[in-house]
Amino acid sequence: MPDLRQFKLPDVGEGLTEGEILQWLVAVGDVVVTNQPLCEVETAKAAVELPSPYAGTVVELLHEPGTTVDVGAPIITIDLGGDDAPAADDDTPAAGLIGGPAPGGRTSVLVGYGPKNTEAKRRPRHSSAAVAERATAPQVIPEADYGSGTDRPPLLATAPDATSKPVRHGGLEIGRAAEQHATDAEAASAQAVAPGRRAPRPLAKPPVRKYAKDAGVDLATVTGTGAGGVITRADVDAARGSGARTPAEVAADAGTVVRFPAAEAGTEGREQRIPIKGVRKHTAAAMVSSAFTAPHVTEFLTVDVSRMMALRTRLAARPELAGLRVSPLLFVAKALLLAAHRHPMVNSSWDDAAQEIVVKDYVNLGIAAATPRGLIVPNIKDAGRLSLAELAGALADLTATAREGKTSPTAMSGGTITITNVGVFGVDTGTPILNPGESAILAFGAIREMPWVHKGKIKVRQVTQLALSFDHRIIDGELGSRFLADIGAVLHDPGVALTL
Repeated sequence: MPDLRQFKLPDVGEGLTEGEILQWLVAVGDVVVTNQPLCEVETAKAAVELPSPYAGTVVELLHEPGTTVDVGAPIITIDLGGDDAPAADDDTPAAGLIGGPAPGGRTSVLVGYGPKNTEAKRRPRHSSAAVAERATAPQVIPEADYGSGTDRPPLLATAPDATSKPVRHGGLEIGRAAEQHATDAEAASAQAVAPGRRAPRPLAKPPVRKYAKDAGVDLATVTGTGAGGVITRADVDAARGSGARTPAEVAADAGTVVRFPAAEAGTEGREQRIPIKGVRKHTAAAMVSSAFTAPHVTEFLTVDVSRMMALRTRLAARPELAGLRVSPLLFVAKALLLAAHRHPMVNSSWDDAAQEIVVKDYVNLGIAAATPRGLIVPNIKDAGRLSLAELAGALADLTATAREGKTSPTAMSGGTITITNVGVFGVDTGTPILNPGESAILAFGAIREMPWVHKGKIKVRQVTQLALSFDHRIIDGELGSRFLADIGAVLHDPGVALTL
């Protein structure tokens, strides 16, 4: 007989409460092995792949892609193979595996231990056969049910007065004859339903429902071709192309005049709503907390980096750096690490609970990276101990991983100081907000050729701007100024690094 196990969504970060299933990497009927990736999940910190704690056959995927699931809720059912399954007293995964037991009645996760195990109740899932049977059974759509995708319940099939004043239908003013013509399809679908039953809600994501509503397409009449019968934009387009018409088109066929309300004519269909979730939601909360917790001060410095750029060209040809990208950001990172070693108080954090300043004897250098899912700040662990070649390799790896969306939660935790490179976007400078838990962040602007006084004469030099934001509870104006000046001195004349 089958031995079914449900894999519950683990806490893949540090105290996270939910995650969005981006995509399934397996399908029902697939045979999986232990630690094989099952799905890709996006949390408030990163997108990660969840490995399977079991070996067996996939029986059911409990959530569609795009669904946000609470930590501890089941996401997949796997059949271990009946008699061949390992003996176990319950359906708990082996200790040490993702989703398995951990000390204190908690769940093993990728990083640390998650919340205590709780019994999650899931809404009953209907099979496709049951949905089809219910769809063909006599039903009635309550007036308050807008699940079909329209913005109002079906209109009466019989108009009380065909010569009465024009009525509103779908936001348009049309004649009674056109209104009657527009409701024929709705009346035909409603006349076969009986009291006491409710029509099934078509499966479609909110953007598709909005698209169908704007196009005047009733989702109840559309057959979904997506995974699990989900209706896609292509399905809506196909339904519209096969004869589905908007209220405006219906009114035109009836020979009536369509008058668009002035308040709606300029904005309808021109707004987009984006759910606030995942990395963007976490970043927003962190920035608000940082901005209104740490008193920010920002100082600016314009630097002639012509010598640094000349040194960059020479170093790029060195065999020690062969195959590595010697970028201006590499020099800025090295200059910041040298300055942090000279001014350790900048590399610290404010512990409000203990009423202490925690000075770090190590530098986990954060690099702000823009990704399709939002801004993330992975960091290079113990960057101060790396040589220039090792630092160049770490920067390259960090950037490539972020672009692929594979940055792990571990890589984004424990940062001590950050660089944000706004120059890659052609921006000169900015006033960056501190990464929570850190005391300083450096903005590095674009390097431009500008007129500059050099050795008493105006010459064209390569110039950039630096902006340092810092927590004024820890770093006063003098310390912040000296730290920024040391960074600028190394970038202006890299030989100064020998004296730091």
